[in-house]
Amino acid sequence: MVLSVPTRLIKSLSRQSSPAIPTITLQDVISNNKGVAKVVLKKGKTQLFKDGSPMVYSGAVDRIIGRPPPKTGDVVLVADGSEKPIGWGLYNSVSMFCVRLMQLENEAARDPYCALNMEKLLETRINVATELRKNLGLPSVETNAYRLVNSEGDRLSGLIVDIFGDIAVVASSAAWVEKYKSDIESCVNRIPEINHINWRSSVELLKEEGLDLSSLEETQSPPSKQLVQVMENGIKYVVSLEGQKTGFYADQRENRHYISNISNGKTVLDICCYSGGFSLNAIQGGALNVIGVDTSLPALELAKENVLLNNLDPHRLSFLRQDATEFMKEALSRNELWDLVILDPPKLAPRRKALQNARGMYRNLNYLAMQVTKRGGFLMTCSCSGAMTQSGIFLPTLQAAASMAGRKITVVRQGGAACDHPIDPSYPEGAYLSNVLLRVL
Repeated sequence: MVLSVPTRLIKSLSRQSSPAIPTITLQDVISNNKGVAKVVLKKGKTQLFKDGSPMVYSGAVDRIIGRPPPKTGDVVLVADGSEKPIGWGLYNSVSMFCVRLMQLENEAARDPYCALNMEKLLETRINVATELRKNLGLPSVETNAYRLVNSEGDRLSGLIVDIFGDIAVVASSAAWVEKYKSDIESCVNRIPEINHINWRSSVELLKEEGLDLSSLEETQSPPSKQLVQVMENGIKYVVSLEGQKTGFYADQRENRHYISNISNGKTVLDICCYSGGFSLNAIQGGALNVIGVDTSLPALELAKENVLLNNLDPHRLSFLRQDATEFMKEALSRNELWDLVILDPPKLAPRRKALQNARGMYRNLNYLAMQVTKRGGFLMTCSCSGAMTQSGIFLPTLQAAASMAGRKITVVRQGGAACDHPIDPSYPEGAYLSNVLLRVL
């Protein structure tokens, strides 16, 4: 449904000498668009969302005004307890987040063309996201793998778009994204370097959104390409479009590049190496020898292909298929230690309720990683579990691991996701990646 803004209001806005003075409100807009429901918040719950938090949870809602009631994907107004609109968003009748806010009242005053119009808002937000990446130097001669749209960080909650050369991979985790699929594809297709779009729906997350999975499976189409070659910081990679997440972890780009700066003359162990990103950077940085370990055979096959693609010496870089814990225990039994160890395990705490159990797993993995690190050496350790990062317990967990290992650690560097993964401070849940470089004594 396309909702319109009254022409007289647009003209009134354009005649104003001072754009800082709003001349249009969402209430004005809605007067020309009958049938838009209003989600009224409970008293005391408004400020969080006026400050920008995009996810209106059902417990914050007092009542819904509108007949018939809104359906999933419908545009709705969000109002305070006095029924004064504070913004608008997209409704979901099933999810614990009943509205994803898209535009606040003051934003609608500045940009009435997008008010209550999801198609125009998508075009505007994707254009803004594209311009931000250009200002960050992406893409470039040395890097053509990056994130174009980062969900809440780009004000499009539930939508992720990663770019791999001339291919855009769209990751959908919200019902509204599926509803506006053709509009999203149209916006992405207008980016000059994009020739193909691979749409990846997050089935489990969409199930929580109440999406009919049987109809979803019928519309799913295989990617136009299974493998694509990309470049990151001058290093070539083969990316599997059927691999984990969107196919490549662009969030670690800056952390991988940092490894190349501290690897010269060192022996390096890369635990949970996936397709060898950290390993390749270590070799490029002058490491004497690198061993990558992972349990995924397809990932290791990609890693080996990446070695050949970059004309690297296979005698200095090897990949092994083995469980991380087993490998490190066996290395300790041989008293085998490394100058630099990288530990980048998969998400161990997918939800907050799994945090306590995950904390024990992170502690045990880092306990072993510290033991296989030479005294005075470096350990770069990571967590991609949002619950761990947001709880602030990752560093205390590392300290607990150090105590178990009888080692003293010093934090040398703390990093997160790369700059093309912006975070909205009003939605701190968007911060998920922790990357900590430790000196281990």
